Amino acid sequence: MALSPIHIVSIVLTLLVIMSLGVLSGRRVKNAADFNTGGKSAGALLVAGIITGTLIGGSSTIGTAELGFNFGLSAWWFTLGASLGCLLLALIYARPVRRSECTTIQQIISTEYGPTAGLVTSILTAIGIVLNIVAQILAANALLGSMFGLNPFWCSAISVVIMACYVLFGGIKGSGLLGLVKLALLYMATVACGLLAIRMHGGLGEFYASLPKVQYMNLFARGFGTDFGVGLNVALGVISTQTYIQAALAGRSNAEAVKGCLFAATLTPPIGFFSLFVGMYMQIYFPQIAAAEAFPTFILQFLPGPLAGVALATLLIAVVGTGSGMALGFGTIISNDIYKNFINKQADGKQLLLVSRLIILLTLIASAAFTLGNLGSTILSWGSMSMGLRAVVLLAPMTTALFLPGRVRPTSAVLSSVLGVAVMLAARLFPLPFDSLFVGLLAAALLLLLDLALPKSKAA
Repeated sequence: MALSPIHIVSIVLTLLVIMSLGVLSGRRVKNAADFNTGGKSAGALLVAGIITGTLIGGSSTIGTAELGFNFGLSAWWFTLGASLGCLLLALIYARPVRRSECTTIQQIISTEYGPTAGLVTSILTAIGIVLNIVAQILAANALLGSMFGLNPFWCSAISVVIMACYVLFGGIKGSGLLGLVKLALLYMATVACGLLAIRMHGGLGEFYASLPKVQYMNLFARGFGTDFGVGLNVALGVISTQTYIQAALAGRSNAEAVKGCLFAATLTPPIGFFSLFVGMYMQIYFPQIAAAEAFPTFILQFLPGPLAGVALATLLIAVVGTGSGMALGFGTIISNDIYKNFINKQADGKQLLLVSRLIILLTLIASAAFTLGNLGSTILSWGSMSMGLRAVVLLAPMTTALFLPGRVRPTSAVLSSVLGVAVMLAARLFPLPFDSLFVGLLAAALLLLLDLALPKSKAA
């Protein structure tokens, strides 16, 4: 991609504005409660900003356009699944999670099943979160490298600085504020590009006439198990991810938390819808390009210079916002569930705030360092598995802890997480027509159902 000076100036200015907002949002953060849940004072829009700021990232935009380039409508499943996850969070999980008065999912599990259960799930979940952060940094590096021609080291360094400014200072409220700004910019970029692509090609009917219908006009072009599996994988991952649970906790009331989740569910699908039409347009007129370059190339080809720079910066922000949101959740888990419980039980709010920030910064640096090695491309392929891994570890024990308290033995809760991960990883060795997440989740759920069915006196 060839950038003009106007492109570069508008990209830099947009990034500086976002980073400055992130730094300024930290002025009111005094302790861990302010950082992790914003003092539980967020309105519905801010809750939606927290969720979408992390949920709508590179997969929802660049990745959806890439898949739209190759498969058309089936690329929509990632954002449809994200919307379904927000809906489940709003209607089923938000109120019980808030009633638990816990800060993390692991605290919900450890309160019901003991500290061992909390520690095991924290460690297993941390692996999935770090994999996702690495994947987001790799995606940001690819975008920065293609735009500016920088080597991987400088791309990683810039990615970490932007991510740190996005979340390190303001915590959950800063993430929510920047999430709303990012959402507004993404809507302008994706809707403008999508509508422009549709208009330039002559309308939706022309897309239907120009592309093979079975491949491009089919929500299940890659098979029902694969495409619907992507959506369900994302949906279950949303309700099993610390950052989105923190968003629900940040609401000033149950009603505001639920409305925020519903706003996020409503706002997410259009991003994917318009992005996939950009991909299909590029398939028709520029079939020779790499699919991953569909969205950035469209921007440079068809948007005016200043707007193109803002749009490219917005795509970069979409990627780093997801990585930084994951880092926030990781820092909250480690500081509250491991440091507070096993290292310094007397830690006050200011100490936990410092620990959270240090963990976030170290996690970002370590993840960036990982992308510089030869394992980079392999880890990127694991990025999509990250959300499923968290669901397998947390969903079943969290659900029974919230809705069936006192009914499941602690040993079974721990084993369900371990067994679920083991079965999911083993299932990936076989050519299944659906995501291995479902095999792992089924194994975890069956173990807990067996425990519920057994009389208490006959089980260990």
